[in-house]
Amino acid sequence: MGRSVYTGIYEPGHPTADADGFRHDVLDLVRELAPSLIRYPGGNFVSGFRWEDSVGPVAERPVRLDLAWHSVETNEVGLHEFAGWAEAAGVEVMQAVNLGTRGIADAAALLEYSNHPGGTALSDQRRANGNTEPFGIRVWCLGNEMDGPWQIGHKTAEEYGRLAAETARVMKWVDPTIELVVAGSSNAEMPTFGSWERTVLEHTAELVDHISLHAYYEEKPGDLGSFLASGVSLDRFISDVAQIIDEVTVEQGLDKQIGISVDEWNVWYQTRFNEVDKEPLFTGDWNARPRLIEDEYNVSDAVVVGSLLMSLLRNSDRVTMANLAQLVNVIAPIRSEPAGPAWRQTTFFPFALTAAAARGDVLGVTIHSDTYDTIEHGAVDLVDAAVTATDEEIVLFLVNRSSDDSLTLEVDLAGAPVVSVLSAQSLHAPEGGDRFATNAADHQDTVHPVALTDVTLADDGTAATVVLPALSWSIVRLSARSAA
Repeated sequence: MGRSVYTGIYEPGHPTADADGFRHDVLDLVRELAPSLIRYPGGNFVSGFRWEDSVGPVAERPVRLDLAWHSVETNEVGLHEFAGWAEAAGVEVMQAVNLGTRGIADAAALLEYSNHPGGTALSDQRRANGNTEPFGIRVWCLGNEMDGPWQIGHKTAEEYGRLAAETARVMKWVDPTIELVVAGSSNAEMPTFGSWERTVLEHTAELVDHISLHAYYEEKPGDLGSFLASGVSLDRFISDVAQIIDEVTVEQGLDKQIGISVDEWNVWYQTRFNEVDKEPLFTGDWNARPRLIEDEYNVSDAVVVGSLLMSLLRNSDRVTMANLAQLVNVIAPIRSEPAGPAWRQTTFFPFALTAAAARGDVLGVTIHSDTYDTIEHGAVDLVDAAVTATDEEIVLFLVNRSSDDSLTLEVDLAGAPVVSVLSAQSLHAPEGGDRFATNAADHQDTVHPVALTDVTLADDGTAATVVLPALSWSIVRLSARSAA
């Protein structure tokens, strides 16, 4: 989609490109961001994808129209190339199959090509194409957003549920070790939300391991308060889907818990895209790697991304995986320019810091805070929080939703006393207080985390006091064990 791959992770001739054409400046940032699993090849794109186009000699691969994004796909980067890049990046591939224009046989064929050791036509074709060992792809998505009328091959819940069930059955015959993600609703505002999940799970619950949930948020004019409370909406969305899962599994007498895969989530200014960019894109020329929804993220966006990460942590008993959409250039934490630099957007930092620090168990948190009224969510706490813990460390993830005032937060640690502050950082508006500040090619470091200096511990380690700057996302790492 757009420049996510071409001039994103891949650009032969770039000063940092390796022999395979992959940009090492971008790769270094991906490693710093530290995702563990990347969904491939998407997204709306997958519903018209012919996987065979993406394997074999690059010079012989066909150029195709990508109807999802009115673009030209060269197939220069395909399954083998992406798997090699993923290995270099230290991430696992989450493979999607096309249930829009294709179906059971093609999904099973792609799985056999990817994961079967050898001795069959498809697995030997992979070996001949350069990978003697299987890719060993563990997680597979059964299509994408099939509830959406914008989707190539859009289906009713009954149509999709039947197809997904039969595809799942055959794929697990090919490789019983895989995990399958069935497509849930594209967003909580879909008219079929709820009934879609129930119908699809009635067909697939016995066969699948996860159901997807997609959620995007944006700041509406004059409503910063609702935007900063986007995590409240995500919490409710997850809770609603979890309830439907439980009802269906109980009704079917299944002794299993189906996970929730939030495999598309982010801040995305969809209103701007739909009103300004979409019509020219879909009526203009067919181009390869068009500049597409390259949102430039500000401080407020980064605070919301941080709060959404906290929502995912809080719900980790039900959320089994989640994928920020997307990685490079397209509504992404990393931006790059052709033949030019790569840099961190504001949203890069909460993701990278959370990925580095969130370990062990997620602790229950009770918040006592002043509230404010929002248009979308009603009364909302000014403070948002999530906490993770290991034997060695307790990590506080904190948001101050007040756009004007700092807040002094008293943290009761009596149940998990600590001995010292290991580090404390905060992301907020730079000096001058401009919440619309961004990072760009010519000012790459305007917004970045800074030291959070107002953190104190009680002498016995059972309480902490943290002063949170206005409109901020913060992370405080506390030692739960002395150096001795």
